[in-house]
Amino acid sequence: MESISGFMPLILMFLVVYFFMIRPQMKRAKQEKKFAADLKKGDKVVTKSGLHAKVLELTDEQTCILESGAGKMKFERASISMELSQKLQSK
Repeated sequence: MESISGFMPLILMFLVVYFFMIRPQMKRAKQEKKFAADLKKGDKVVTKSGLHAKVLELTDEQTCILESGAGKMKFERASISMELSQKLQSK
């Protein structure tokens, strides 16, 4: 019984770290992956570097072609910011 009570603080600390740090990161990563997969032609997006653009073409699973004031550019889907794009679409 003493050995279990000795490990109890370590177990509680692991649970706190899991529920407040690891689990939210996993949930957020899943949401970002779903957002990138759900992109469609005509969506207005913002990249993580701050470029505002419109999706012209989804070339494959990883890349898309965006049109902005500077012209057409090819970006990775992972470089599109989920939060900034959702704020832009909600306006």
